[in-house]
Amino acid sequence: MKKFGKKYVEASKNVEKNKEYTSAEAIKLAKETSITKFDGTIDVAIKLNVDPKKADQQLRGSFVLPNGTGKSKKILVIAKGTQAEAAKNAGADYVGDKDMIDKIQNENWFSYDVIIATPDMMPELGKIGKILGPKGLMPNPKTNTVTTNVVNAIEDVKKGMISFKTDTYGNIHSVIGKSSFEDTKLQENLEYIVNAITKLKPASVKGKFIKSVTVASTMGPGIKVDKNSFDI
Repeated sequence: MKKFGKKYVEASKNVEKNKEYTSAEAIKLAKETSITKFDGTIDVAIKLNVDPKKADQQLRGSFVLPNGTGKSKKILVIAKGTQAEAAKNAGADYVGDKDMIDKIQNENWFSYDVIIATPDMMPELGKIGKILGPKGLMPNPKTNTVTTNVVNAIEDVKKGMISFKTDTYGNIHSVIGKSSFEDTKLQENLEYIVNAITKLKPASVKGKFIKSVTVASTMGPGIKVDKNSFDI
């Protein structure tokens, strides 16, 4: 049985176990039950009525939160020629082509948070897929990280773009912002995510698509959100 720390146990006492809170109440409570000394994140877990074993029910994509995530990400762009120059001018932290791929492979280099690549570089990147894949760093067209417009992709990441995909249990996890964010901004981000996911319901899914929505602070207790809080 999992043992929880004293701070977690104390914070949990403020959350009614079976109660579903409005989105505003849940955000407020998530901030109040934050137990970290640093400015942690507020996260959401969305349980979906999907079978992850079916290809058409595996969701993956990205979106830019209205109020960002509060986290700055270091960007590596794998591109050549004019696209590489454009990436440098757009503020990418690292830009290169095969030299960067070799650096990752030979030096186990991971001083970045996201990789954006042009389509022509994907065959080379594919050779180190076993290195990037497990770390969630492999670029993908569905998350707008494989693109012919690297400038737009860089701008989206800087604005607060987050990538998502269903896990093996049919859940989607996402950051919705920092604990220091105003309640209204966190609530806007939460509602944006839930509404965006709702629109991705596969045609093969019957009945209710979203089973539950739970928010929590970093290392804090989960707080159930009433689905009636959302336009779904």
